[in-house]
Amino acid sequence: MHSAQKPRQLRALFISDTHLGMRGAQAGALLDFLQSVEAECIYLVGDFVDGWKLRKSWHWPPACNRVIQHLLDCTRKGARIVYVPGNHDEFLREFAALRFGGIDVRERAVHTGADGRRYLVIHGDQFDVVVRHARWVSWLGDISYNLALRGAMLVNRVRQRLGRPRWSLSAWARANVGRAAALIERFETALVREADEQGFDGVVCGHIHAAAIAAHGSITYLNCGDWVENCTAIAETREGRFELIRWAEVTVPGRQAVLPPMQEAIP
Repeated sequence: MHSAQKPRQLRALFISDTHLGMRGAQAGALLDFLQSVEAECIYLVGDFVDGWKLRKSWHWPPACNRVIQHLLDCTRKGARIVYVPGNHDEFLREFAALRFGGIDVRERAVHTGADGRRYLVIHGDQFDVVVRHARWVSWLGDISYNLALRGAMLVNRVRQRLGRPRWSLSAWARANVGRAAALIERFETALVREADEQGFDGVVCGHIHAAAIAAHGSITYLNCGDWVENCTAIAETREGRFELIRWAEVTVPGRQAVLPPMQEAIP
């Protein structure tokens, strides 16, 4: 963020699946984004740290430390930060209801919008049949995804040199693989049903790396997406409007440039 630009003021910010500690994580882009906004409350909606990867091999570049430091600075300035663990950082679920460095850890959280509507905030892996009932399949899928992601990173390096936009592996899979689209639809339906049964007006989640804002009758479904491929987040403006922010970062020869975010919104 340029020093002349003032941070955008938000009521709330929801970020999931940053996977810090994973080699494909976009910690630099995440820090740029966080520096461009100021939120009264920041929700880290699971898989913020990738414990699965860190257990196998330690990968923690300086940009990860800068992200953590920035969030701690936010708490010192008065922002509330709520950490809702996911399956990749599930070790933190043992500390639910505790506070560390001004950050509240919660198994589930509740966000009240400016209009009084209540939203269940949950990572969502609890509603993933593969994660719940066939953990070894989940690990195998994680390995396959990472191999495919490495290939996608090579493709994007070439595209970057050619001045072409980034190519998203997950977006391609959603558009071209019928089973992936069906699983995403089932996941969304399950989260909406949970929110409805628990008496909420909406649900904010992550887990499947598929950012979305959708209305299902009276229930609003908001998925934060991820910061491995797509660099997306959900924001609630000061006026109470929810937006899906897509943050794009490109390298221009001789300098670093941050593109304005593309936004989709729902009243």
